[in-house]
Amino acid sequence: MSPKRDLPFLLRILPVLFLGILIIYGMVIRPKVFAQPSFPLEVVFMLAAVFSITQLLFLRFKWENIQDAIVLKLSRGFPAILILFSIGVIIGTWIVSGTIPMLIYYGISFINPAYIYLLAFLIPIVFSTLTGTSWGSIGTIGVVIIGVAAVIEANLGITAGAIVGGAFFGDKLSPLSDTTNLAAMATNVDLYDHIRSMMVTTFPSALIAAVIYFILGFVFPPTGSEVNTQQVTLTLNSISSMFNFNGWLLIPPAIVLIGSIRKMATLPTLLTSSMSATLIALIFQPYSSADVMATIHRGFNSDMAYWINGAPENINILFSRGGLYELNEAIIFSIMVFVFIGSIDLIDSMPSIVDKTFGFIKSKASLIISSLFATAFTNGITSNQSATSFIIGDAFGRRYDESGISRKVLSRSIEDYGTMFESLIPWHATTIFLTMTLGVSYGEYWYWQLLSLINLIIAPTLAILGKGCFYSNDN
Repeated sequence: MSPKRDLPFLLRILPVLFLGILIIYGMVIRPKVFAQPSFPLEVVFMLAAVFSITQLLFLRFKWENIQDAIVLKLSRGFPAILILFSIGVIIGTWIVSGTIPMLIYYGISFINPAYIYLLAFLIPIVFSTLTGTSWGSIGTIGVVIIGVAAVIEANLGITAGAIVGGAFFGDKLSPLSDTTNLAAMATNVDLYDHIRSMMVTTFPSALIAAVIYFILGFVFPPTGSEVNTQQVTLTLNSISSMFNFNGWLLIPPAIVLIGSIRKMATLPTLLTSSMSATLIALIFQPYSSADVMATIHRGFNSDMAYWINGAPENINILFSRGGLYELNEAIIFSIMVFVFIGSIDLIDSMPSIVDKTFGFIKSKASLIISSLFATAFTNGITSNQSATSFIIGDAFGRRYDESGISRKVLSRSIEDYGTMFESLIPWHATTIFLTMTLGVSYGEYWYWQLLSLINLIIAPTLAILGKGCFYSNDN
């Protein structure tokens, strides 16, 4: 018998308990009680991985088997890591080509400040639905919108919350989304059945959120366009002095949209867009080839526009970004997470916890609600939705079948309290990514991420009422 089959429950969950202790002490007690810096998340998961691997070695697992499990997990997550690199490059090249500056310039000129929060929610929905990536939408069109909001002095917390919610809503409805495909795959559900099931909870949540964002435009109106017109004028003049605008600058985003509509692979589409932006920068912008290459490497720097004197600070903050190293912290963190969850897969840590915790559940509503909370717990611990999809799918799939609940409710639940919940978890890789990309802290935006907050209420409410839960034998 393998060591895996002989393990008692305590030994199976020991690495997860150790990780929980590190998170509670390093992320909660140190900053909140002792007013000390939080532990770096990369180090937290690295230490948890070291603990897990050490335990496996003591349990007489062969190093080769441990290494294979970790490599397998890394290989499955490697496409996401490549997308992180490409997003950094696309941000930098879209800036140096003038694409993002032009969109911000005309956005400042034409967007009605009273509707900025509603537009910040609706525009990413369209973009994310077409591209199939919430992260890509946040990193591109989200950067544009947050830039407009900063200049007109809108509430950046509300704006960021709206951007994130819109991007995730579009992502969940897109057949090009990796998490959408994984949730369907992990539960053996047809992709479009899964998407239709998602509409039951996410569409009402989005409708309510849109109404609230519309109202917030009048409750917290931007002040920059009315109170500080001199600052707005200075910003517009600085942008127009740094870049040359023309219709060719729309080619990079057009490539992303066309590639998504034609269902082309995300990574090649993003890289093609970046390369087109690079060519446009060399042809139309007043920057040297060395500046363009430096932008791809380390990101754009507003100091490259040496002919500008006294550019507003918001221009420096907005445009000095991008490049291969833009998301290096998120990439390193993701690797550490993959190492950890790859090692605990050998002893079935997460499935054991789910089975032990929710084994007593009998009613249909309780089973759905249990899968919701198990998803939130698993994603919160692993910080990885891909792993969560397969763990919860394996743990609850048979129970759903036995209870006569269609598995498309399970696939929907995995997204409702998994993907949609990620941006509300302060230590999650998604949260780190969007705070780094948008430049808005977690404490500023989370309670304005209305889509997910409303969805957290609607999903269990429908389960209790038995509405939209497909209680039949159609599976």
